[in-house]
Amino acid sequence: MFSSVEDVIQQLSDQEYICDKQIATVVFLAQQLDKPVLVEGPAGVGKTELAKVVSKALGREMIRLQCYEGLDEAKALYEWEYSKQLLYTQILKEKVSETIADAGNLSEAAERVGAEDSVFFSNRFIVPRPLMQAITSDEPTLLLIDEVDKSDPEFEAFLLEILSDFQVTIPEIGTITSNTQPLVFLTSNDAREMSDALKRRCLHLWIDYPNEELEVQILDRKVPNIDKRLAEEVVQLMNKIRDLDLKKTPSISETLDWARALLALNAEELDDQIVGDTLNVILKYEGDVQKAQNELAKLIEKKTAQKAAEAPQKAPAESTKKGILH
Repeated sequence: MFSSVEDVIQQLSDQEYICDKQIATVVFLAQQLDKPVLVEGPAGVGKTELAKVVSKALGREMIRLQCYEGLDEAKALYEWEYSKQLLYTQILKEKVSETIADAGNLSEAAERVGAEDSVFFSNRFIVPRPLMQAITSDEPTLLLIDEVDKSDPEFEAFLLEILSDFQVTIPEIGTITSNTQPLVFLTSNDAREMSDALKRRCLHLWIDYPNEELEVQILDRKVPNIDKRLAEEVVQLMNKIRDLDLKKTPSISETLDWARALLALNAEELDDQIVGDTLNVILKYEGDVQKAQNELAKLIEKKTAQKAAEAPQKAPAESTKKGILH
């Protein structure tokens, strides 16, 4: 259990997750109020990672439901194991024959077989999927419903019963109520607008790209071998790239990948050559790469012009090689 907002910040930091007070407050309130959390924001800013580190900090098993177009109740809740039912039918064939042996007519035989429905429609033949696993677990769990915006509106409506009462109804068995209420995180990349009914049942959290100071801290924690000046240059240039009109804006995960790539190439600073050679690490579309290269060329031209204007005022000894952002 988290004892306070500050405790959330500390425990998540222990799990290598740097968060601000806003995120920590929502996590703390979700625990205190037993409310699901709808986490929205651009892809790659740490929405799924937040659920993972919260589950570790609380010592809860994380059960993940990955959403996609066409996801239905059977794949999310439970399925009947028909092959196992058929096997039992074959094994118990003789007993079934004995049960209906002295039946006077077909209707009576059907009644006798129907009276034994519970044999073939019981918990032993149910394959629980993530939602049912979370509801029926004897130990407190964390349920992650990932990228819920990719699912259909019909599935979103189905989730409302789960999030309201934490129970499911199986026609052949009845209503199953949760033994321990799971802590629920739903993530959305804002591919479509979530319904008011779903939002009403959840605490809302928007995670955006971090500011430069926080992103440098994340880099320092996740890529500990990186030089501080290089980390600052990487973050500054990433922020400039994010300001461009790109098909896919690079996020924190790309920042980390880029930093690790620069370390692998033994780069000590960002110059035009190393940036041009590694842009494909952070940008996933050729059009985005070209836009970034054009912006990089403008930046280099601007810096060159500034350097030329300042050159007469500086002593020759002061001219040293500097990174692209200097």
